[in-house]
Amino acid sequence: MKEAQLLEKIITSDLLPSKEKVFKRGELLQEVNSIANEVFVIIEGAVQVIFHDKEEYIIRLGYKNSIIAAIPAFFYETPTNLSIEAIRTCRAKVIKKKDFDQIIETHPEFQKGLQYLLVDLIRQQSEREIDLLINSPKERIRRVMERSPQLFQEVPLKYIATYLRMSPETLSRILKS
Repeated sequence: MKEAQLLEKIITSDLLPSKEKVFKRGELLQEVNSIANEVFVIIEGAVQVIFHDKEEYIIRLGYKNSIIAAIPAFFYETPTNLSIEAIRTCRAKVIKKKDFDQIIETHPEFQKGLQYLLVDLIRQQSEREIDLLINSPKERIRRVMERSPQLFQEVPLKYIATYLRMSPETLSRILKS
């Protein structure tokens, strides 16, 4: 079984206690400075992961089938400097870290699924860092569209523009050309 299938099996397994919850637009799934001890599997809707400094920066967008957590605080169950907010009404499967850890411990075959998740997370982060270094807005858009075409159907353009560090007008103009 491929790692991606193992991960899917973990997330959908009846062995993994979870609850389904609906978050309204603007509602926080994770508050900044709170202990990050939950992972969210987005069933429908969309969320943004925000880094808080003097300004707010969208560092990740999640939509149907995305696995979202306030990383790295989730792995250490420490207060996070990130928040996760619904940008569209969102239905998500909420999994407690202790339950996630327990299934990994008691079912070693799921460790490959977790390993796949971590490797993919590193890949995504590397791609994101490269996106931020590219000067051309057109090239940033092309790379993201190639990697995540579903993003443009699931997430409002103003959030994608902020994520890509450009104005909504610039994004709209480039998409129309």
